[in-house]
Amino acid sequence: MTAMDFFGRWRVRLGYGLAVVVLLLAQPTPHSILLGALIGLLGLTVRAYAAGYLNKQAVLTTTGPYALTRNPLYLGSSILALGAAVAIHSFWAAGLLAVYFAVVYSFVIRREELELRARHGAVFDAYASAVPLFFPRLTAKATPASETNAFSWSQFRKNHEYEASFGFLLLLLMLVVIWRLRTA
Repeated sequence: MTAMDFFGRWRVRLGYGLAVVVLLLAQPTPHSILLGALIGLLGLTVRAYAAGYLNKQAVLTTTGPYALTRNPLYLGSSILALGAAVAIHSFWAAGLLAVYFAVVYSFVIRREELELRARHGAVFDAYASAVPLFFPRLTAKATPASETNAFSWSQFRKNHEYEASFGFLLLLLMLVVIWRLRTA
């Protein structure tokens, strides 16, 4: 099993273990929780916007946020992780989150790129040459779209994106409990 396969299959399970360690290191304050929640809300919004366009495995999605970056879900996840790091208010926990994200998602993105290239060939190559891998363009570039679609709430639900919102809300609630226990 390659590193790409390992992280592709185990990233969520590894994330649960990381969450336990990060919560043990947490030193939240009301201010850090609120600021982290606001940053996390931005990340959730980016993820939700991307999920409403994404037709996993069906077509090469190149419209909406996918015209700005090839990985808007992971961009949203990185903003969400930043929000979590701010809310947690721990240098060590923030460092662990940053390392986890950088290592795991660099392999996951590379694996997905290989799969998309194998599935869509020259169309993906043209798309990849026009749209940045991670950091978005400020304006959409015309790409060789394999479809034209708009945001869809049914697609959002089909991609189970609401689960990220529930997970982040649970994290924030746990941080409030940790703060209350430490100040009691």
